[in-house]
This record gives sequence, structure tokens and C-alpha cells, in this order.
Amino acid sequence: MLFFYMDIIKNFVVFEGGDGSGTTTQLSMLEEFIKREYGGKIPFFSTFEPTEGQIGKLIRAVLKKEMPVMSQTLALLFAADRNEHLYGPEGIISHLNSGWFTVSDRYALSSLVYQGIDCGDEYTGYLNQSFPAPEITFFLDIEPETALGRIKNRSSFEIYEYIEFQEKVRTKYKSVITKYREAGAKVEIIDASKTAYEVADQVWSILCKLPIFNV
Repeated sequence: MLFFYMDIIKNFVVFEGGDGSGTTTQLSMLEEFIKREYGGKIPFFSTFEPTEGQIGKLIRAVLKKEMPVMSQTLALLFAADRNEHLYGPEGIISHLNSGWFTVSDRYALSSLVYQGIDCGDEYTGYLNQSFPAPEITFFLDIEPETALGRIKNRSSFEIYEYIEFQEKVRTKYKSVITKYREAGAKVEIIDASKTAYEVADQVWSILCKLPIFNV
């Protein structure tokens, strides 16, 4: 996996984890909390990957099994979507430059894990090596069987939402996180088997120490 010392983006935070780990729930709870507690003093930009842009829509079609492509093609699409998400108009960097506290549901680690499993570390590492790291990444760690049990009532499942693959995902996250940390990124591992409120409390106990919340 290709990693050099990574640039860190201040006031940018990411939730990562396997399917059903609660990344979307935690992002929603954090946004509600900050808006309630800080009002207009700290503007909050909530975002996610894949994005709602045209490239993101292609990715979602692939994930929903509506448009089969080679795994390498999907990795390229994720990298392209991330580049637009980060640097495009109204993207992450634009919001950060305007003073917004920015939190994303998934970012580069997801590609290094999911596409890393399918395409290998060198390929996905090359595609993602230039993306800067968030100030903090939260990895929501949970047993895959428990996580998939949370989403079992969905009407349909995406290409990665089955137990054998999710077991690989959990193992891969832990190995990639080690290398991500060695490259200079900060990753906090949270026990996501706890209730959503307990997880949110632990997340906030870390976030509240950031300078933006102490001015």
C-alpha cells in the first residue's frame, strides 16, 4: 500500500465502518447535537460518499447491482467521486475554507478497505494516496453478524452486504488503520456494539477537545 506522510485537514472528521456499523446514524446524531448546542456559531456541513453527484450515482447503480462493472472500474469511480467531493465546487475544501465544521459518512479508508479487498492494496493505494487525511477518523468497530442483523429488514442488499465479505472488511480495516496511523492520520476505534447514544457520547468525548469547540 502506497502511503507517505499524509497532510491533515483541520475541522474535517469522518465516520468509517462496515455495513450496518452505524456511520450514518452517528453522523445524523452529531449534526443534531452540534446544531442544538452551538446554533449558528459553528456551521455544520454533513456529507457522505458515494456523493449525490453524477459519478456517485453511477457508483450507487453498481452497488445496487444495476450496472455491473469490473472491480478496478469501481475503484476508479470511487476515486473520481472523492476528488470531486473534496475539491469540486461546494465540496469539502470549499466548506472548510468558509469556516464550516465538516463531517463525512465514509472517505478514503472505505476505498482502501472495500476496493483493496477486490483489487489489491497497490492499485487502491495508488488511486487514493494523494487524498489528505481528516483531523479525526472514527472507526465504528462491530462484529459483522451483529451489524448485518441491523439491516436485515432492508428490501434489497448491495453487493458488499453479506457476511463473508463483511468479515474480510473488518479484518482489512484493522490492518489498513495501522498503516494509516503510521502515515500520520489519527484514527479512533469505537465499540459500535453499544447503543447509538453510548457511541455518540464516546464520539463527542473526543471531538469536544478540538480547538473549534473551545474558542
